[in-house]
Amino acid sequence: QVQLVESGGGLVQPGGSLRLSCAASGSSFSINSMGWYRQAPGKQRELVATMTPRGSTNYADSVKGRFTISSDNAKNTVYLQMNSLKPEDAAVYYCNVNLIFKGINYWGQGTQVTVSS
Repeated sequence: QVQLVESGGGLVQPGGSLRLSCAASGSSFSINSMGWYRQAPGKQRELVATMTPRGSTNYADSVKGRFTISSDNAKNTVYLQMNSLKPEDAAVYYCNVNLIFKGINYWGQGTQVTVSS
């Protein structure tokens, strides 16, 4: 059992920045990947960024060059630094941990990111 608690969402103007955090706790399992997904109103959930325990990263084309995923293993925390935010980035952002065991996914509660002037 893994619990993921997100924080850092909020309201920001276009061009602004936010940093999302996701703190993990619970049972220890081998992790395949961790990442961030988002879902905007009326749209399907989409991958934003992922990383492996080795540090390999992948980003959606729409956020490349603007967002950075990172982790602090000592704190069991994953971050998403979001810069140059655009209105189209507005969504509920969900932290994700994918386990090697059965490919099980755990999700954070979601944090709202609003980009508006």
